[in-house]
Amino acid sequence: MANNNGFTMTLPTLVGKNYERWSVQMKVLFGYQEVLDIVQNRYQPLGEDDTEIQISNFRESKKRDCKALFLIHQCVDEANFKKISSAKTAKEAWENFERSYAGVEKVKKVKLQTLRREYELVQMKESDSISDYFTKIRSLTNLMKGCDEVMRNQLVVEIVLRTLTPRFDHIVVAIEESKDLEVFKIDELQSSLEAHEQRIKERNHENESEQALQAKFSKKFSAQGSLQRKLKGR
Repeated sequence: MANNNGFTMTLPTLVGKNYERWSVQMKVLFGYQEVLDIVQNRYQPLGEDDTEIQISNFRESKKRDCKALFLIHQCVDEANFKKISSAKTAKEAWENFERSYAGVEKVKKVKLQTLRREYELVQMKESDSISDYFTKIRSLTNLMKGCDEVMRNQLVVEIVLRTLTPRFDHIVVAIEESKDLEVFKIDELQSSLEAHEQRIKERNHENESEQALQAKFSKKFSAQGSLQRKLKGR
């Protein structure tokens, strides 16, 4: 849509899941086009004894209402257009959407509150791998974004660092001291933690091998000592 200054504006589009954001953007658009008052208050109908000035004002208001209704038509998808196709005024169409999406927004807010509590209580388990834990965090983050929550990268990074198991304490301290968490990416954090996790596994494997070898030698020496004692006893 081109304005009087010659540049093209991208209009917001209501697609079902973005009503709250769409309604905010539309109010700004109505204000820019000087029709917000018509959408909110509707225009006064003509009376039998109206003066020429009142008739002229009515025609101007009617024109502005048509402009507002046209904007609404341009800013919805096909499914939402069907909901307001029979509306005669912009206010009627606008109130139709407010009724239709009031329940949806209420459900979304309740769901978001539940997800926020879950996010605050999230904690890595000893049995979780880094890959599994990041999958859990990303899934929860995406659900919150789906409810229009703004999830800053730094917040997610801080949540992960705060909720890891104690075996990652050393690497957490190193990351907090050496990295700028405001620009540290989630993928970078996951790669660093997975590398540390792999080193822990390798060390544990080496320790287990050493312990097994020591146990084998101890058993062998114990058996030899027992045999020697038996031979001496003859």
